[in-house]
Amino acid sequence: MVLDQDTIVAIATPPGKGGVGVIRLSGSRAKDIGEKISGLVLKPRIAMYALFKDHEEETIDTGLVLFFSGPKSFTGEDVVELQGHGGPVILDMMVRRAIELGARPARAGEFSERAFLNDKIDLAQAEAIADLIDSSTSEAAKGAVRSLQGEFSNKINELLKELIYLRMYVEAAIDFPDEEIDFLADDKIRNSIEALLISLKRTIAQAGQGAILRNGLRLVIAGRPNAGKSSLLNALAGQETAIVTEVAGTTRDIVNETIDIDGLPVHIIDTAGLRNSSDRVEKIGIERARVAIKDADHVLFLIDASESPLTDVSEFPELEGLSLTKVFNKKDLLDEDFPHSDGIAISAKNGDGLNQLKDCIKDIVGYSQNSESIFTARRRHISSLSDAMDSVERGLRQLKEYNAGELLADELLQAQNSLNQITGEFSSDDLLGEIFGGFCIGK
Repeated sequence: MVLDQDTIVAIATPPGKGGVGVIRLSGSRAKDIGEKISGLVLKPRIAMYALFKDHEEETIDTGLVLFFSGPKSFTGEDVVELQGHGGPVILDMMVRRAIELGARPARAGEFSERAFLNDKIDLAQAEAIADLIDSSTSEAAKGAVRSLQGEFSNKINELLKELIYLRMYVEAAIDFPDEEIDFLADDKIRNSIEALLISLKRTIAQAGQGAILRNGLRLVIAGRPNAGKSSLLNALAGQETAIVTEVAGTTRDIVNETIDIDGLPVHIIDTAGLRNSSDRVEKIGIERARVAIKDADHVLFLIDASESPLTDVSEFPELEGLSLTKVFNKKDLLDEDFPHSDGIAISAKNGDGLNQLKDCIKDIVGYSQNSESIFTARRRHISSLSDAMDSVERGLRQLKEYNAGELLADELLQAQNSLNQITGEFSSDDLLGEIFGGFCIGK
């Protein structure tokens, strides 16, 4: 349970004006404060119409009040929601009244933090709440909901269950070396470890897709002036985001747009054309372009296909070693098919080749639209899963090469700790109950 027993209060609806505004309280005094503001005797899970009063019994607002008795609430504590009108002044007056009655302002994320500390949600589910709010595509939102509902956590718990079973097996072999059966020499444990590695790899792949959904792809469009970079940005965005003219060097600053490609969030960045320039303002834009290129996940290097000779990527040292795709633009100006074995030919003007380019963008990050199985994940989740897999692989080598049960058990423990970091379940190292519950070893 949460050690801090303060009752907290916060506005639960977004800033600004709206038809409805919600004040949320959580803690041991939430019910008492809610009753004093509403003048009602609150009953669990019943919406009641109320007049919300200040300390002088003047009406602040009218609306509904709901009481959720702990532990059957989001935070696991007593929770009260005051649902009134969504005016900023009204909501501030309601919060001040709750503070006068003994509540304190909640810290950022404190309601979710209390839900985690009170075992209502695990750490991955708590993070999924923020991911759901920040979702930039419908697929990202669906993935966040799946994580919030526990799909990702269930996969982690299944892996933990397999790990614990393996540790039981190994601990039994270590603690009871005089048994007739040599547990470590049994192929069963090796097969189980190899099956666990397959499960870990599969989960890492799914988490990788989830991380792509959450973070999106940072895609920079680069190239010489007048290659059609701004036209490509507008074509991909489906709107006139960037200014397009025939004057070289029109784009002098970074232009950003986020688009949705089959559920994949792509953060497209249009940059100033790369060239040597004496124009002071343009030089600043070119330098900003180089910084954006350096920070990109991938670069679309746009080449004017109507020019002769074609621009050579090797002329630009800032592109060396980067993940890059050549895009040959203005194919509509060519009389015949353009040979582009090392890139993609498009026309930003009429849209020819854009679908192929979008497929290429998805392939860059290995994104596949499979909304039934993708959940959101974070880089720390992938790191923890990878650490767990490394530990299990090391343990398997110790078993195969040295039949070293103690070292295998230690690696399995490290793998278990790595997975526990994802959900926040930091369990003890006491496996006695698991061992006696799973084996008949008392002769």
